[in-house]
Amino acid sequence: MVTGLAACSSGSGGDASSLTFWISTSVEQQAGYDQLAKAYEEKTGTKINVVNIPYDGYATKLRSSAQANDLPDVARVASIDPIWTKATMDLADIVNNEANKINKDLVITDSDGSVMSIPSDVTASGMFINASLFEAAGVTYPTDPKDTWTWDEFLEATTKVRNSAGAKYNLTFDSSPSRLRAFQYQMGGNAVQGTGGSFASNDKTVGIYETFKKMNDDAIMPKSVWTSGADANALFKSGQVAAYFSGVWQIADFESTITNFKWAAVPSPAQPVHATDLNYGGLTVAFDNSDAKGKAAHDFVAWMYAPENYKVLAETNGFLSVETGLDLSYPFESKAALDGFELYNREIELADPISGSFAEAQVQWALNGKALADDPTVSQMGAYINGQQDAQTTLANIIAGYDKQVGGE
Repeated sequence: MVTGLAACSSGSGGDASSLTFWISTSVEQQAGYDQLAKAYEEKTGTKINVVNIPYDGYATKLRSSAQANDLPDVARVASIDPIWTKATMDLADIVNNEANKINKDLVITDSDGSVMSIPSDVTASGMFINASLFEAAGVTYPTDPKDTWTWDEFLEATTKVRNSAGAKYNLTFDSSPSRLRAFQYQMGGNAVQGTGGSFASNDKTVGIYETFKKMNDDAIMPKSVWTSGADANALFKSGQVAAYFSGVWQIADFESTITNFKWAAVPSPAQPVHATDLNYGGLTVAFDNSDAKGKAAHDFVAWMYAPENYKVLAETNGFLSVETGLDLSYPFESKAALDGFELYNREIELADPISGSFAEAQVQWALNGKALADDPTVSQMGAYINGQQDAQTTLANIIAGYDKQVGGE
């Protein structure tokens, strides 16, 4: 990791022989970027200084750097910030280069055809189970997304596991707007939709909220996760929970930390919609700090997305690919991890288009100069589960929060 004040300065003068690349990620996922940086320097002589910044301060640091006219040359960001959008370079030629095989469905294009960012990878919500508990209870589970279970069938199966194998809960469920969106899509809802103007939801939402509250009964699911911030991940790792609704990023963690039981990624329930919540694991942007540096930053991003180089990044970091047709060999030892990545790739192929609607809307909001800084979903749903308000009020408050921050023309 590059550290120190000197490394954190973009050095946005005219010297293009050294570029600064900001990321905010785990040490494990920094490895792929370090590997590419080394290879690029060997090939071109241009040094890429990879700076890994703690997540909690990353967005603020980028904002401050934009205001000081001291942005890095390249960055992997979690979301687009209107503060610095005008400083980004157009990456459309990289996306439109058919040799790169970038999935254009994952890229947001501005009205003039320009591209502000390219996803570094995608993430998806999904289901994990404690396979040891299922085995002990003699309960089977699907393995093929084309032949998945409904939520009713899933709850019936996990109740049998809880009762027969002595589990404490059927399920833990991340207290995350993303995970709740996936649940709503799978139940035929559309969560909260809108890229401008007023936001809305379909007529199934209130009923889905009511179902979700009933699941938070301290038997099917612990109420404490959504009402008081209990750690769903830790609860699942304790071995006392039959299943965990989270996302693909857990695979690498489970591979290295779960040793007391067998786990497996399994198809998400569909009732009746086969869906997930697709998000960008990160977005790559290049900043136009000067003519020379801007061109050098663009050239590096173009090189990074060439299939032979992006393949190295995706394999090393355990990314779900944004490029099609790559034969990826992930560096995991366990069958559970390898099977999990294969499963998630198949889940994404089958996912209803609504799965990516929120991620696309976020980029569109940024293009309109807006951002959802505080998603009200978790706090409002927590209040509902606690009995402080009804489902209709919960939905109204969530929509009001979206309208206030990213609504309007």
